Amino acid sequence: MKVIGVIPARFNSTRFPGKVLANLRGKPIIQHVYERAKKAKRLDEILIATDDERVFKVAEKFGAKVVMTSKEHLTGTDRVSEAVKKLKAEIVINIQADAPLINPLMIDKVAEVLLDDSNLIMATLMKRIEKKGELCNPNIVKVVTDSQGFALYFSRSPIPYAKNNFISYKHIGAYGYRRKFLLIFVQLSRSPLEKIENLEQLRALENGYKIKMIETDDDMIEIDTEEDLIMAKKFISNM
Repeated sequence: MKVIGVIPARFNSTRFPGKVLANLRGKPIIQHVYERAKKAKRLDEILIATDDERVFKVAEKFGAKVVMTSKEHLTGTDRVSEAVKKLKAEIVINIQADAPLINPLMIDKVAEVLLDDSNLIMATLMKRIEKKGELCNPNIVKVVTDSQGFALYFSRSPIPYAKNNFISYKHIGAYGYRRKFLLIFVQLSRSPLEKIENLEQLRALENGYKIKMIETDDDMIEIDTEEDLIMAKKFISNM
């Protein structure tokens, strides 16, 4: 059973254009992500999917397998889907291109859940919220699950209503899909709740598909702005 890790990397991000090529301790961010993904034990292959020649050339230079994809894609998931459409794989792991400090064990956790249960079609991560400010931060996506660990809802708002110090979780964006389901998912129309929350995983829930949530103790530092890059540099310096 082949497991492929795909890093979708577009150049023209809205808040920080060219962030995947931004320098972080002597290497572009995309290289940090690729090298960490290479340490995951459950991936049989890793490739970078991009829409930009600059990213393509840099990725080739540091030795990555890279493919060009359409510039018309609205999401990273769409880009991942195009990249694996003609490849032989059972499981696809979507690895964020702006997470240079991702722990390879997080990738393995997602892959292992899908490898262990053939009935699962989609899985992702969640982490217990420990900082009060995170609960009300709309940039941090919250998730609630059922008794079997499947997602009930994702929101940018605090969920559930924390009346009695209920334990809340945030979504950590590393996705795993059965390849067949991924190809189905990208053909679905954007759903009403997805549009309201601007969260594409809600498309799966609104269409009746289940998403298995996996708890992790690891966090993920994402580079969305130049300020995030400065924080990442400080974090690395203190490691």
